[in-house]
Amino acid sequence: MNAKQKKNLIRILSASFFVILFHFLPIVGVPRFVLYMAVYLLIGNDILRKAFHGIKNRQPLDECLLMVVATLGAIALAVYQKNGDYTEAIAVMLFYQIGEWFQSYAVGKSRRNISELMDIAPDYANIEEVNGQLSQVDPDDVEIGTIIVVQPGERIPIDGIIREGSGSLDTAALTGESAPRNVTAGDEALSGCINLTSVLRIETTKEFGESTASRILELIEDASSRKSKSENFITKFARVYTPAVVGSAAALAVLPPLILLLMGRAPMWGTWIYRALTFLVISCPCALVVSIPLSFFAGIGCASRNGVLVKGSNYLEVLSDTRTVVFDKTGTLTKGVFEVTAIHPDMLDEHELLHLAAHVERYSLHPIAVSLRAAYPDEADDCSVESVEEIAGHGIIAKVNGDTVAAGNGKLMDRIGAEWHECHRHPGGTVLHIAINGVYAGHIVISDVVKPNSREAIAELKKHGVEKTVMLTGDSRDAAEAVASQLSIDSVYASLLPGDKVSKVEELLGQKKNDKDVLAFVGDGINDAPVLSRADIGIAMGALGSDAAIEAADIVLMDDDPLKISTALQISRKCLRIVKENTWFAICVKLGCLALGAFGVANMWAAIFADVGVLVLAVLNAMRCMFYRVRR
Repeated sequence: MNAKQKKNLIRILSASFFVILFHFLPIVGVPRFVLYMAVYLLIGNDILRKAFHGIKNRQPLDECLLMVVATLGAIALAVYQKNGDYTEAIAVMLFYQIGEWFQSYAVGKSRRNISELMDIAPDYANIEEVNGQLSQVDPDDVEIGTIIVVQPGERIPIDGIIREGSGSLDTAALTGESAPRNVTAGDEALSGCINLTSVLRIETTKEFGESTASRILELIEDASSRKSKSENFITKFARVYTPAVVGSAAALAVLPPLILLLMGRAPMWGTWIYRALTFLVISCPCALVVSIPLSFFAGIGCASRNGVLVKGSNYLEVLSDTRTVVFDKTGTLTKGVFEVTAIHPDMLDEHELLHLAAHVERYSLHPIAVSLRAAYPDEADDCSVESVEEIAGHGIIAKVNGDTVAAGNGKLMDRIGAEWHECHRHPGGTVLHIAINGVYAGHIVISDVVKPNSREAIAELKKHGVEKTVMLTGDSRDAAEAVASQLSIDSVYASLLPGDKVSKVEELLGQKKNDKDVLAFVGDGINDAPVLSRADIGIAMGALGSDAAIEAADIVLMDDDPLKISTALQISRKCLRIVKENTWFAICVKLGCLALGAFGVANMWAAIFADVGVLVLAVLNAMRCMFYRVRR
């Protein structure tokens, strides 16, 4: 609770105490009026000021003016009736302030969820001077390629590569995950992470303004400007609704007495004015105007706490209607890193076959060569590798300890006359065939490994109402179908160029059952940016995804975990359910109480419930989204 909230709470409690006290004191006449007016001004002075500024700025028709007109009218009636009930007017202000306090608390709580992200960008970066001393400089002044020093307990200010040191990073502010990530020299270090253990020396790869932390802050700051359809509807509704109820209240105060007067009966001005004032209090649209934006704000805060950045409440609303999810494969459902997944020797043993292949590929920069060296890191042995010849589109031939070793595809085996065969036990991967002195020795399967949570992510989406999952990839059909089968994806389209992906998404958009069904595309690469923009909702893998993909997307998953798509979907649907609950509850109560107030059945106390009571209940309901826990 901040200082302003504490001050308002003290004011509410003080006003409540004095109202109860004056009720039991035998005070009449002018002193009674003065004491109650003092309490009225104590609890309602800020509302009076807002109403005055609204009139001054020619924007008077808001809930503050309705409250002021209704309460001053109730006070005037109490004076007219001599020792009438002043507590009704004060109660309207008092309970309105209670509703405002609940709203302030809810917004503050939601802001704190987001403000944890707002602290991820440090005010300084450490640069090591010639004498070994550290000097703190503005991160904006640090150029790309500069070595910065991050001490234990400090946040990394700028994205870079660790050049010296190893330890653990707290990535919770970016990913929502509590488990620290172990890093060592050569690993990427993202700004916003906290260095937990030892000193790290990091070579910056981006400017401060382009680093992860800065981009996240920009996304958060821009989110509030993108309103949902529900919010826009309420804004337009309030512009029409408020003047309408003011006119209706005026008509209720004047027309019935005039009709009675024309009929030769007592006009009962006081009765109808009281009903009109009650009508005004009931009609305040506070619950709708406050609770609906608050629900979306709470939803965005909840998503950010779970490592999902939503760029606006409009995207949160659209996401809730997702029925089709289209995935890119490499880097989205798979790691995008090739690994040795199987070794099938025809002669020798598995270790020796891998040993020979790794040595042949020792000097190649191809991803397959990198994966072989990762699988067999012991290159520094006594083997002699010479006469290395790389044949484009075929593979590599080299002499290893005097033997001619060929490693490549079937075309290379045909070229050297080795009798080779396909791999039938592990389809879908890239097969590297090996021959020694022209004799086939076996093959090694290298595959793009599926992410640990990808299968569960697909299952969770289907459990939560996604009707169709699709995978698009530029890989071969065999590799694509192998991954799709492993993950239980409904449809797969392979060998696609970036432009083909856009065409395929447009085709899928045209196949939707109705306009309300939403198609989401999930991708990470720079070639996915056009598709992210074309889909109804674009979701980017943020931590390792390209800048272009993150800029084009509507939602960013900060830890590249596809399971977070289900997290975002659940939060959006919970948020929309709460919005609909609040909308229908507020409208039904308002209409019922308005009818009762117009016929004199509902008094000012019923009006207080219809206005402030509904507001408090709607705010409390909206806060449920703030504390929502994603279920698996």
